[in-house]
Amino acid sequence: MTVFFGLLTLALYMFQPYLDLKVIRKALGIALFLELFYLVGHYLSDWPFPTPTVIFQIIIVAALGVALGVIFSRIWPLPKHKGFERIMRTFLLVIPSLGIGVGLQLVLQGNYATQAIYLMFALSAWLGSGHFIKSDSHTPN
Repeated sequence: MTVFFGLLTLALYMFQPYLDLKVIRKALGIALFLELFYLVGHYLSDWPFPTPTVIFQIIIVAALGVALGVIFSRIWPLPKHKGFERIMRTFLLVIPSLGIGVGLQLVLQGNYATQAIYLMFALSAWLGSGHFIKSDSHTPN
């Protein structure tokens, strides 16, 4: 199933025009941070060592999460100024992405998961959602 999601992610990044090189760099950076987090956790807290399959799953989940965030950002760009709209926008992205992440968790790692795939997906979606920002172009009528 991991290979299927890898191919699906690759196809998404190839055919979606908003997922450019900057987005790929962001996804790989998030995946690298998460992998380092689990490596440090292995040595400090005796977590299971991440296998190559788990490393590939982390890359897939980070890439899918960033893609969701960027596409959501294209539909509803990030407001320039802080306020209620940013809060609502964050809730409308993160809550469904947690649900999608739980589904990915069950599909990729089953009932006995060793990593928090659902939190990685939500974090990646949230970090990817700042890709497009609204402009303050007010045109007088």
